[in-house]
This record gives sequence, structure tokens and C-alpha cells, in this order.
Amino acid sequence: MDLLLEVAARWLHFLGALVWVGHNYATAVTRSRYVALTADDLSDPDSPRQRALMQREHGTFRYASLVVLGSGLAILWERGWLGSALTLQGSLAPLGLGIWLAVVMVCNLWFVLWPHQKRVLGFVPAPLDERLRCSRVTFLSARVNTMLSIPVLFFMGAGAHGLALFS
Repeated sequence: MDLLLEVAARWLHFLGALVWVGHNYATAVTRSRYVALTADDLSDPDSPRQRALMQREHGTFRYASLVVLGSGLAILWERGWLGSALTLQGSLAPLGLGIWLAVVMVCNLWFVLWPHQKRVLGFVPAPLDERLRCSRVTFLSARVNTMLSIPVLFFMGAGAHGLALFS
């Protein structure tokens, strides 16, 4: 990979992580505990302004996860490290652990959190009781990703700066 492309990929990786992980932490801080939704909370889900704002926010957050994973994999692929990292070989094992945790986080986001969140937000029609149930699932799913981001960040840093810990 040309040096300029690697620098661009690293910045994409870094900025995408700020958006993705930052959203997780901001959500955890602003909503530190689960507060069950009520029917009134879900009133007027067809408000065009609310729908546009929510779709933009959730879209940015979701796609940032793909940018982070894709750019990280591209950097490792280009360096010839991807196979060893994914198979947890030698000094690349910490990066590999971080990658596998990140894959779990991306899958959780796209296949658990987002399908339920679409129902809560009214993007996918669902009965009120289903939307209320889905709000709990999205809360728990988001917390899983927030907690997993801690070891992901640790292994990412350890892979670059703490190899002595794993030698």
C-alpha cells in the first residue's frame, strides 16, 4: 500500500472509531440506566423531521463501524499481517483478539441492535408492545458493544505498543 493510502486508511480507522465508539460512550453516559419506554414516548413516529434526524444519526453510527473494520483489515492485509492476526499467531495475537471482538461488535450492531432499533423508531412497522420490547433489546445490545469496546481498544493499543506483554 502506498504510504499515502496507508495514512488515509489509518485516519479513516481512527476517525471512524471516534464516531462509532464515541457514540457508544455518549449513549452510555446520557442514558446510564434503562428507562422503559411508554406509549407516549413513541407518539408521532411519522414526524418527517424526527425520522430524518434519527436515520442520519443511526446511519452515520452504523456505517462508521464498517469503516473502522474495513480500514483496519485493509491495513493489516496490505502489511501481510491479516492471516497471522486472525489466527492469533505470535506477536499479532493481540491485534487478532481485537479484530475478533470488533467483528462481534459489528455483527451485534447490524444483526441485533439495528433490526430492533428500526422497530423502536418506527422505520419498520411493529405493534406497540413489540416496539417497547425492542427498546430493551437495543439498550442491552448497545451496552454489550460499549463494554466490548474497552478490550478492543486495549488490544489495539497492545498490538502496536505492548507486544512485550504477549511475547
